Amino acid sequence: MNTEPNSLINASSPYLLQHAYNPVNWHEWGQEALQKAKTENKLILVSIGYSACHWCHVMERESFENHEVAEVMNKHFVCIKVDREERPDIDQIYMLAIQLMTGSGGWPLNCICLPDQRPVYGGTYFKKTDWINVLLNVADMWEKEPEKALQYADRLTDGIKNAEKIIPNVQLSEYDKSHLTEITEPWKRYFDMAEGGYNRSPKFPLPNNWQFMLRYSHLMEDDATQVPALFTLEKMAQGGIYDHVGGGFARYSVDERWHVPHFEKMLYDNGQLISLYAEAFQYTRMPLFKEVVDESIAWLEREMTSPEGLFYSALDADSEGVEGKFYVWSKEEFDKVLGDDAVLLTDYFNVTEDGNWEEEQTNILHTKFVEEEYAQVKGLTVLDLQTKIREAKGKLLEERSTRIRPGLDDKCLTAWNGIAIKGLADSAAAFNNPHYYDTAKKAALFILNSIGMEDGGLYRNFKSGRATIAGFLDDYAFMIDALIGLYQLDFEESWLEEAKRLTDYVLHNFNDADSPMLFYTSEKGEVLIARKHEIMDNVIPSSNSVMAQNLHKLGLLFDEQKYTDKASAMLAAVHPQIKTYGSAYSNWAIQLMNEIFGINEIALTGNDIEEAKRQFNAHYIPNKITLGGTNSNLPLLKDKQSNETKIYICRNKVCQLPVSTVDEALQLIN
Repeated sequence: MNTEPNSLINASSPYLLQHAYNPVNWHEWGQEALQKAKTENKLILVSIGYSACHWCHVMERESFENHEVAEVMNKHFVCIKVDREERPDIDQIYMLAIQLMTGSGGWPLNCICLPDQRPVYGGTYFKKTDWINVLLNVADMWEKEPEKALQYADRLTDGIKNAEKIIPNVQLSEYDKSHLTEITEPWKRYFDMAEGGYNRSPKFPLPNNWQFMLRYSHLMEDDATQVPALFTLEKMAQGGIYDHVGGGFARYSVDERWHVPHFEKMLYDNGQLISLYAEAFQYTRMPLFKEVVDESIAWLEREMTSPEGLFYSALDADSEGVEGKFYVWSKEEFDKVLGDDAVLLTDYFNVTEDGNWEEEQTNILHTKFVEEEYAQVKGLTVLDLQTKIREAKGKLLEERSTRIRPGLDDKCLTAWNGIAIKGLADSAAAFNNPHYYDTAKKAALFILNSIGMEDGGLYRNFKSGRATIAGFLDDYAFMIDALIGLYQLDFEESWLEEAKRLTDYVLHNFNDADSPMLFYTSEKGEVLIARKHEIMDNVIPSSNSVMAQNLHKLGLLFDEQKYTDKASAMLAAVHPQIKTYGSAYSNWAIQLMNEIFGINEIALTGNDIEEAKRQFNAHYIPNKITLGGTNSNLPLLKDKQSNETKIYICRNKVCQLPVSTVDEALQLIN
């Protein structure tokens, strides 16, 4: 460890700050470093990671903290560290380069580039000796055979520019249910009917995949998707991937049983999972699903909330240099904390003398039991067992809070906050919980009032009172989605006005003249070697699929044909791809489902519409938008004034006659 810091000491990113005392002369991505490479005709080394990334820490310990390695890096390269969460635009380009070179990608991501930023060589994690060899070989090539490096760069950059090119596509006919079955039939073959999820490990939650399956099973009345979707949610909630003591989910499970997690907790996973479990509760009324939502939101509020009411990005997997140490228990600790109740709950949480995580000889709390069955075996009422479990979790949480905590990535990202706000809004609706609404509202207002740019756009990041990076498409997409969700809770039209304003900003600044898709970067943003689209849905739905759904909804809410046409053109362009790989286009598949089944526009008028709204939210209607209020400018509410409650159901530009009860309205929907 150096005593003198490098230039990362002034960075806003916790990940960059972790490297501030490396002997490597790291720079932040920016004009100064890029110009230095050109002036000195030096290769650029772009090293990309994020603060909760375990193998990023390993490579730092082995290589970047090593003076011998640092000497080679500093001599031959301008070394640039990038936080992929702050600068996904840079990550996108060099990740694609590594995938084209090696066939796979991941983090840490290390890419060697020409002085003009074009990539020539790279990979992910390297052992120390391999890393030194790579650096010396590429530096030697640049010195002795620069034309070879230039040829590599030409080929790679062409590949990057042409990858994922989406061309406009004319929708030939009406979409119908057969277009959905051709997506789901091949997809079903990959379900793991023994453990939930897919037949593979590691297992990622992939919330958007299961959201599609829930909606598909409901609208298509299909048990073959309903059973595995609900089974997966149950298995994840019982598994070690879920934090039974403190709430919230880890990023993935390393095994096929959801047992041993990779312990980092990400805001984007948990925001989506809160939405998903709230939706699954509306579908099934299963108490387990409500419990998961309540405990996960409690974790968000306790450990992930900034003084301004925004949400932090991530918790590290490691504490005291050991992965998972904060979260695991020896049998001795478990017994000591729970006292007499340990006997009752040892089996429930699968705690053993030798440890259920054999590799580390310790216990990851998880359960294989349904409470009703376990209570019966132990001769207790379900209520008594639930009380014992709740008290035990409280004691374990109190004990755990005395341990050394995992590292916190305390930057706040607009996109991920949008996802969390939406999760809170969905939960406020599903559980009629005003506190969840207040929490969501506070975060949304802070973003709109305090991290907007002068030109009307949004910043991506906020930390220590500063916002420094202009927003990307996902920042707008998820924030607009959150605003539409908030409107449906309180019928405050200012949320929709903001959503519309931001949508117009996106259409102006992210437009691609040659494609219906939107660029990931604004035309006002920094010019990189390529301007990319983000099309495929991954662990987070793609920004284009979220924008397509936003445009569809806003087109209906404002009766704005240009929004509707844009959404349709985006879906038509990507439609041929969806059936080839459903799980990577699940959010587009939800958009397709909305086109086929239509979106139910539920307009509530009258002086007392709160009760009607509450009743609707108790039912599972995945393809709906709810509007309400008097003196409204929204086309669906205009001229529909009334003192007593009236409910209008509209779909595909056709409205039914108004009814006065929710039961009558549900008959019109079904």
